[in-house]
Amino acid sequence: MKLVRHPDNPVLRPNPFNAWEALNVFNPSVIVHNGLYHMHYRAQGTDYVSRIGYAVSRDGVHWNRLQEPVFAPSSDADARGVEDPRITEIEGRFYMAYTAYGRLAKHPDTGTPASGITPMYAVSDDLITWEIVGPVVEGEDNKDHALFPERVGGRFVTFHRRPPSIWLAFGNDLRTWGDHVEIVRPRPGLWDGKRVGAGGPPIRTDAGWLVLYHGYDDAHVYCMGTALLDLEDPSVVLARPREPILEPQETWEIKGDVPNVVFGTANPVVDGVVHLYYGAADRVIGVASAPLDTLLAWTLASG
Repeated sequence: MKLVRHPDNPVLRPNPFNAWEALNVFNPSVIVHNGLYHMHYRAQGTDYVSRIGYAVSRDGVHWNRLQEPVFAPSSDADARGVEDPRITEIEGRFYMAYTAYGRLAKHPDTGTPASGITPMYAVSDDLITWEIVGPVVEGEDNKDHALFPERVGGRFVTFHRRPPSIWLAFGNDLRTWGDHVEIVRPRPGLWDGKRVGAGGPPIRTDAGWLVLYHGYDDAHVYCMGTALLDLEDPSVVLARPREPILEPQETWEIKGDVPNVVFGTANPVVDGVVHLYYGAADRVIGVASAPLDTLLAWTLASG
């Protein structure tokens, strides 16, 4: 099956009047809270430094945005950008997974050069003011992390990516993570044959955790697919269809700052419908949808 794009796509475009978001807006987080859609999105100006903007909507399609970013680089650890927010609400607080892109550093144990890419968490009570909590791991090329919407076995659970695969980690708080386990690997010859990474937070269903994830192939075309994880032990993959649910086909998905990209980073469920928000060609933001029951049934039948 394929998700259905909204006819008003793209739903967010760069704003040429704000220098910090004049070039690209992409890879958003979207959650629904108190009857409103809240979007945090990655934005770039001509300096190519990523900052995180905020927008709000009544319908998830038409957005009003703040004129200044709500989260921006603040140290050497993120001097080159804060990227790809993914927000989860747990127990009344909001946790933002984001990637800190800093100046090149050295691995804390080996002393060898590291990528400067660190998967981080921050916390907020109002979605505007954020306090940095800390990293999932340090000193390795790691990103694409997202927090499960509830504890599993009493512990927090996060996705992260050790290339080229999706991993899980577990923790009693958001400061110390352990029990890392690889769960989803690339499948050579398919749309996700080269590298995979998590999308937004997983969706809890009676059948398991429904995951919308991205992958790309040897041609570097980014698509979106689904997998289903066990509720009690999310390291167990119950289903994983061979076909994608979204692939680049619109002009604005094919041409942009990075061509041929649909990169989903949020998948809120509203009135039984999954809305996948995604960065398109690293330039604009789109949304595509499907009924949750239909998407789950297809994942089970095709996986």
